[in-house]
Amino acid sequence: MILKFAQKELAVKEDPPIDPRMANLNSGKLNVLPIYIADAFTRKPFSGNGAAVCLLPYNYDITNETRQKIASEMNLSETAFVKIIKEKDTFQKGKRFALNWFTPLCEVPLCGHATLATAAVLFTECNNESEVLEFETVSGILTAKKLQNNEIEINLPAYQINPVIGKYEEVIKVLVKDLPVQNTVLSESKKLLIHLSDSVTRKDLEAIKTNDDELMRAESTDVKGVIVTLKGSGKDCVDEEGKSYDFISRYFAPWFGISEDPVTGSAHSVLAPYWSKVLNKKNFYARQCSRRGGELHIQLVNDRILLSGHAAIVVKGQLHM
Repeated sequence: MILKFAQKELAVKEDPPIDPRMANLNSGKLNVLPIYIADAFTRKPFSGNGAAVCLLPYNYDITNETRQKIASEMNLSETAFVKIIKEKDTFQKGKRFALNWFTPLCEVPLCGHATLATAAVLFTECNNESEVLEFETVSGILTAKKLQNNEIEINLPAYQINPVIGKYEEVIKVLVKDLPVQNTVLSESKKLLIHLSDSVTRKDLEAIKTNDDELMRAESTDVKGVIVTLKGSGKDCVDEEGKSYDFISRYFAPWFGISEDPVTGSAHSVLAPYWSKVLNKKNFYARQCSRRGGELHIQLVNDRILLSGHAAIVVKGQLHM
């Protein structure tokens, strides 16, 4: 695999967008695919959540086994595979594509940050001419809309949540130790949300340390990810410009091979409907407090969420099969 940095200040050479249908052929077999790494939900490289994006042309596909090997090789929280589905389309002219996502361990049913990263690659690197992109996924049709100032809005499902009383005590104890818990709910996507009490600070949240083996031993059936969240309050819950966050969170998913995900779109498909009930509002500004961190604008519209943010393309290169 050959990769090179694509940020202008780091680049040795600025290359034109790569059209995979023009990729090298070896005895009639496609052996080179374009691949990118984009940091999602950030304006700056090396922050937010990185995702690899692999472009697959029409009438060329790779098996899920190969996709899994590529995702393991990239070793990011998710690798997205976006494929042309109409013969006449290109990555510049097409509007609808097939999309799926793999962690280093397995395929996942939904990934918000890798969807945003995919849209950023299509809009900026492939010069896609559409205002709205459509992606066919196992979670239905997802859309990505080009906004002003290079911001992108993705449309994701909002998951139903149900209270859990007296369940998952062990996994809660393993994760948050003695921090006071205000509420716990489980989403239909099998994400457990732990709402910490208002007395807990951002510093307390960021100090949580996890052990993947202990988490998976504590819960191996219903739960496939854990969100820890608290209400945004106080001077430490503001961005660099002093704007307050409505809520902050962290997300852990060792069941999918992800110890901690830096910024997670799909987790906010649970957080938005939950905080809508708590705060009685539909629009949110949130931060995910991982080491890399990222900020999200969220709007809850019926059974969907509109999630907007920026992305920075940090690597572009060729995948040699």
